[in-house]
Amino acid sequence: MNKAFVKEPDTSEANCPRCQSLGIAVGPVTLESHLDHETLKQVAEHAFFCPLATCEVAYFDEFERVVLCESLRKPVYPKDPTAPMCACFGLTREDVQCDLDDGTPTRIRELLVKAKSPDAHCQSKSPTGQSCIAEVQRYYLRLLSQRSSK
Repeated sequence: MNKAFVKEPDTSEANCPRCQSLGIAVGPVTLESHLDHETLKQVAEHAFFCPLATCEVAYFDEFERVVLCESLRKPVYPKDPTAPMCACFGLTREDVQCDLDDGTPTRIRELLVKAKSPDAHCQSKSPTGQSCIAEVQRYYLRLLSQRSSK
């Protein structure tokens, strides 16, 4: 059969061309929120976020075109560990540490409630276009595990 008539498979997975981490698919709303107009032209309308904190690539597409972290409108977590983990409500790693120190995850519970509210704008504010809840919970559990293993 002539290849001109064969539809190429749509891929929803791609690896970062620099670090080979599995990218997180993002759409135009997310890209437009984090990139200026000129930088936006450097990647496809549907691209991927590289989740590896130490990789210099923020976004990439299936053609291996990349946007570096330095081109983002503002620092984002996890690329910048001082940036809020939650871009919508400003929860930081320090807030999570405080919850652990206090012995109760008050701030995290408040975030869970807020994340379900109309005030959550994960698609545009989060660099992944997704809710931060899973990442916040993983970080809390990692800190808790480190503390209990001492």
